[in-house]
Amino acid sequence: MPKCHRQGVNVIACSGLLFELPRLSGTFTADQFAQVFTREIQVGIEGTNIKAGILKSESDYVGVTPNVAIILRGVARAQLATGVPIMLHSYSPGQVGRQQLAILKEEGVDLRRVKVDHSLDTTDLEYLTWILEQGCYLGLDRIPGVHLFPKAGASVEARINTIKALIDRGYANRLLLSHDGVLVSTFFDTNSKADKEKIAKDNPYDFLYIHKIVLPKLHKMGVSEEVLESLFVDNPRQFFEGN
Repeated sequence: MPKCHRQGVNVIACSGLLFELPRLSGTFTADQFAQVFTREIQVGIEGTNIKAGILKSESDYVGVTPNVAIILRGVARAQLATGVPIMLHSYSPGQVGRQQLAILKEEGVDLRRVKVDHSLDTTDLEYLTWILEQGCYLGLDRIPGVHLFPKAGASVEARINTIKALIDRGYANRLLLSHDGVLVSTFFDTNSKADKEKIAKDNPYDFLYIHKIVLPKLHKMGVSEEVLESLFVDNPRQFFEGN
């Protein structure tokens, strides 16, 4: 199985906007957002020479509201101007990805440059397959991370079974596995003491949970070492390079 190398981590900065900030709602146009995001990619973020390498837009259980749609269109236009990929925070139990992708299609975004995150919050293979058939990558994260979403999330076993089913359907090259740090790590101060205690109980391995638990289970279920390696090496490279 893939080795856990003790090496430095390459951090790719992100541009975009978290949901709808009240002070911005109804003030900025999609083109103005696109101008800001494009500058952060091509020039730098907040007066620095740190350039973003990915764009992000977020929609949750309420769906794509009018203000969020403006931000999403700004992200889409920045993507067309720069070519960097897009990651979408999405609410999979409500199939919010359908609304998000519809807007990106209207804007002319190549959906092969899009990753729909939090996709493991559902086990609806029909919906997940639909996203993949649009050309997108699936962000299979929040592993284990189910304790904060008892109604939306599936069990760890169900999440692993979903990953295996998608691999069996031939989509291994479009899957991106991760933890979603704030939901699986005690390192984040944004989590309450109670949440941190629950996380520590559910996940004694922190950011090594996938390596220690998920990959061995997938391997026992018949997933080859080559496929497991590709999930963490080939797929991220293809996503960022646009292949």
